[in-house]
Parts: sequence; C-alpha cells; structure tokens
Amino acid sequence: MISPEKKMDLLVSLCKRRGFVYPDSDIYGGFANAFDYGPNGIELKNNIRDAWWKRFVHGREDVVGIDTPIIQHPKVWEASGHLATFSDPLVDCKKCKRRFRADHLLEAKQAEPGYNKEVPLHIKDVDCPECGGELTDIKNFNLMFKTFVGVTEDSANVAYLRPETAAGMFTAWKNVRDTMRKKLPFGIAQVGKAFRNEITPGNFIFRTREFEQMEIEYFVKPDDSERAFDMWLNEMKIWVEDVLKINPKNLVYKEISESDRAFYSKRTVDIEYQYPFGQKELYGLANRTDYDLSRHQEFSGEDLRWLDPETNTKILPHVVEPTWGLSRTVLAVLVEHLDVDEADTSEGETEPRMVLRLPPRLSPVKAAVLPLQKKDGLADIGRELASKIRAAGLVVEYDESGSIGKRYRRQDEIGTPWCFTVDYDTKENNTVTVRDRDAMTQERIKIDEVVAFIQSRLN
Repeated sequence: MISPEKKMDLLVSLCKRRGFVYPDSDIYGGFANAFDYGPNGIELKNNIRDAWWKRFVHGREDVVGIDTPIIQHPKVWEASGHLATFSDPLVDCKKCKRRFRADHLLEAKQAEPGYNKEVPLHIKDVDCPECGGELTDIKNFNLMFKTFVGVTEDSANVAYLRPETAAGMFTAWKNVRDTMRKKLPFGIAQVGKAFRNEITPGNFIFRTREFEQMEIEYFVKPDDSERAFDMWLNEMKIWVEDVLKINPKNLVYKEISESDRAFYSKRTVDIEYQYPFGQKELYGLANRTDYDLSRHQEFSGEDLRWLDPETNTKILPHVVEPTWGLSRTVLAVLVEHLDVDEADTSEGETEPRMVLRLPPRLSPVKAAVLPLQKKDGLADIGRELASKIRAAGLVVEYDESGSIGKRYRRQDEIGTPWCFTVDYDTKENNTVTVRDRDAMTQERIKIDEVVAFIQSRLN
C-alpha cells in the first residue's frame, strides 16, 4: 500500500505524463495555481459534467438549466453581500514579502506536536513559514477579481468576475419563474466557472483561482425546506458513491454548527473527502432560507415572490442549495481510482502496474484497438475497427507502437476499460481478443459485436 504523500506524487506525475493536467504557461516556467486540462483531462471532466447534467437536469422534471454571464451587473454583488463580506484574513511577511492566509497559519501552529491548545494564539506568535520572518497584522482582503467594462478605467465602470455561479440563478429566477410554468418545488441548475483571488495552499488542482462549479438552487415553500434538504443530501450521497464509485469510508458528511455556518443558513452539511493531503471539502449543501431572493428583491425593486395557485397568495420561496465542485471532483475521482498492482510480463514474471480504475462511463477513452503487428493487413483491420467504434460516438485510441504489454500499460494508466487486440486469428474467423482493465481477463468476441459489447457495458 502506497503512502498518501507517494500517491499524490504519483498522481501529479501521471497527470502530466498521460495528458490529464499540465502546469499552465509551462513554457514560461508556469503560473502559480493555474493548470491546463490536457486531452484526457478534459474528456474526464466533460464526462463528469455530462453525467451530472444528465442525472440532475435531464433526469428530473423539477430542474431546468441555464447559463449566465461571468461578468454581471455590479449591483448583483452588492445585494449578495460579496462586496462587503467576501474576504479572507491575510498577512504578509515583512522580510520575504510572501502572503499567507492567517487562519491557515494559525491552524498549522495549533497542529504542531506539543502545542498547548489552552493558550490563546495570536498571529504575532507565528513566524513566516518560508523564511521565519515577522508577519504583519491581519488584513481582510476581498476575493473578487475586479475589472472594468468600457473604455475608461474609473469607478463608474467597475465590474467583477463572479466568485460563484449561484448569483446568476437568483437574478434569473424571475424570468425562469415566468416562462417555464413550473410549480414549487423546482430547481435551476448551472455549470460554469467562478473566480476567487485567494491565497492557495498549492495542493495541485484542489484550490485554484479559476475553477468550475455544478450548482442547483432549489426553490421551495418555506415549510418544505427540511424535506427538500434531506432529499438532496440523499441525492448527493448516491451521486458520489454510486456514480463516482467513491468508497464511503473516504467520505465524511459534516454537520456545520450554527456558530460556524453563514448567518442566513438554517442548516449546512459539508461533504468532505480524504485527499492525500488531508480531509477537505468536496461538496456542500445549505438551506439558505429566503436570504438571496429577499436581498435581490430589496436591491432591484422587483417582485420576486411566487404566486401559489392553490391559495392565490404570494410567497417568497426558500432555497436549498446543493453545490458540487467540478474541479475538485476530477481530483477526487483520480485519487480514488489510482491503483498500483502487479501485472504479468512476457517473461513469466510480474512488474508494478499503475492503473486508473475509473468507472467506464467516466473514462476519457472507452476502448483501445491494438493490432498485434503492423504488417500482414492487421493494421488495416485495426484502423477499420477503430473507425466503427468512433462512428458510434465512442472515444477510441488506435495504437500500433511498441510491444503489446507496453501498449496495455499505457491504456491502464489513462483508465481505458477495454483493449481489443487484432491478431492473425482475426483474419481467419473475424474475432478479436478483448482484455478487461480490472480483471485482466481475456476473451474472444466477433469483430462485428465490439461496438455492442462496449455500449452494453456502459449502459
């Protein structure tokens, strides 16, 4: 069994070597906490996003989807409270000029062996973790990226990159309410990027300044919020355990105490995952009451209430908000399904094999076609088979380079569930060998049955 530190090192190396995640601007030495999703990484991320949309939007009659802008009216952030309160406590080192999250430094200090937790801790008791220098007093730093709309950079043209996707669903509520003829309860879903100018701890893609969220704002009658909260908590459990195939032992459903949750939240549960660098938040679920709609109703002057056709009275809905971090899901899925085991070699021995045991529907590549030899027409048969698989809308790789064992290893490392080998028997009886990634078993099937074989197992 590999240690958490070793597993993280293996994962970061694998991600770059096999086209999942690269350091951004790598030719210029990289850019802190920014990453490119490579060909396999974007396929994995899109597969997760599409599975989420299919399940929670297409699979439900009470949820509709929208897409709102990254840059919205500045009033949106005044109403939401982000301009006044969306900040982190930061300190600077007077010596090396590095900037840090004060709360992270205090937590690290308290975690040191032998530290007396009964003694109050002040930031003055903490030295710079980089150079040992003295730290400044704590300052609150707003996390929103500021920009300007128009040709002049003045206060009249200030705008912000959204720090969350939720606000767009609240500002679109009135239009969705009036056009979609939905009865409460119903939800609005959105997938998109958000931006936070925060100090990040450097745990690969866990926390970056630019990230993606999958969110639903579920509008309910006030007396229905507790039922809706429990329903969505169960839906999130099913998603993470049954769809992503994450072991429940690696998950914690953490009830947030009243003193630690947002003042407007009636109940909050964080779903945390045991990453190699510690137990951290993966998803969140909050009962936001009517805070958001009441604030936007106040600042906009628009009537955001919903007319109850049964009582002919208007109510301001409460909102239950399940939030899934897409970028964090990619990392959790990679961590969860990275494995190192033993594989047989052609010499009758074994060697270490690194394999991503991804759920097949999430795998970037669904099948690989491997001709045993480039000659004697095997390559032509292999390319024709790969074209048929591709025509069925499935991502396939054709690989004729290197020994068959090395080609298997390459596919194992990117999580390809099935490899189809074209050999000399293929020419005789139109069959190919299919090799299963996890069981490492092999069987022969008709070449005309390959597409149906893959589709039946994906479904």
